[in-house]
Amino acid sequence: MVEWYGWIQLVHLACAIVFAGAVAFEVLILESLHAHLGMDQMQRIEELVVRRARRIMPVAVALLYISGAVMFEVKCAHGSCLGSRFGVMLGIKVLLALGVLGVFMSTMWAALRGRMDPCRFRHTHRIVLALMVGIVFLAKAMFLLA
Repeated sequence: MVEWYGWIQLVHLACAIVFAGAVAFEVLILESLHAHLGMDQMQRIEELVVRRARRIMPVAVALLYISGAVMFEVKCAHGSCLGSRFGVMLGIKVLLALGVLGVFMSTMWAALRGRMDPCRFRHTHRIVLALMVGIVFLAKAMFLLA
């Protein structure tokens, strides 16, 4: 598995960019359009964005978590590194990632049950963006400070 580590990192990074980029787009760009477009126009735009995201995000998220689990096993076999500074930051990063997964799954469940309203949609994306910012900072800090 170690010989594939670089490719696994590349898949992980690409999926993180897709996922984090989509959420950042929704929070930082799409939300700002509400002040400039009518409600009907915004609902149509959001429907189109969500329809496209439903095709891409499950694959990107699945690959993101699978590649993350593989990288965790390579770098920290059976949790052996968790006592180090690197391991503590990795553990926090994993907890944040599980938080993102929990929010993502809750959102998908709400959408499937018809309980996704614009307010929940907006707050969900803000929470996920904040968690992802934390994950990105920890990812870099793990190698700079450990």
